[in-house]
Amino acid sequence: MKHELVRDWMTKDVIIITNSSSLPEAHQKMISEKIRRLPVTDDSGQLSGIITLSDVRTASPSPATSVSIFEMNYLLSNLKVERVMAPNPATVHPDQSIQEAANIMLENTISGLPVIGDDGEICGIITESDIFRMVVVYEWRDEEQNSGVVQLD
Repeated sequence: MKHELVRDWMTKDVIIITNSSSLPEAHQKMISEKIRRLPVTDDSGQLSGIITLSDVRTASPSPATSVSIFEMNYLLSNLKVERVMAPNPATVHPDQSIQEAANIMLENTISGLPVIGDDGEICGIITESDIFRMVVVYEWRDEEQNSGVVQLD
C-alpha cells in the first residue's frame, strides 16, 4: 500500500478558484460541489494558495454582530479569496507515493494537497478522503483474498 502513487488515487477533475474571486463565490462553489477545499490560482493559472471551508467560516462574521444583513452581504461580497486563503500551500507531485503525501499532510496538519505536474500546473488534488478510500479498498481486497471468496465484477 505504501508504494501506491498519488496519481492513482488523486481527484483529477480539480475544481479551482481564482484569488480575485469573492469569498461568497468560493463558499457557494464548495457547497454546490460538495467539497471542503479549493486550490487558488493567480491570473496566470499558477497555484497561489488554498482556501478551505473552515477558512470561509472563520472569515464570516458572527451571528451576534450588530451589522445589518445588507451591510454584511456587501462586506463579504467585496472580500477576495486572496485575503483569506493560505498562501504557498504544500504540494505533491503525481509520481510521489501515497506515504509521502500522507507524511506531508501529517507534518503540516492539513487534510489535502494540490498535485502539481512537471509543467507546474495543477493536475489533481489528494485528500485524506482519497487516502482513506485507498486503505478501505486494500483492506477489502485482502479480506477477500484471505477468505477465498472471489468477487466477479
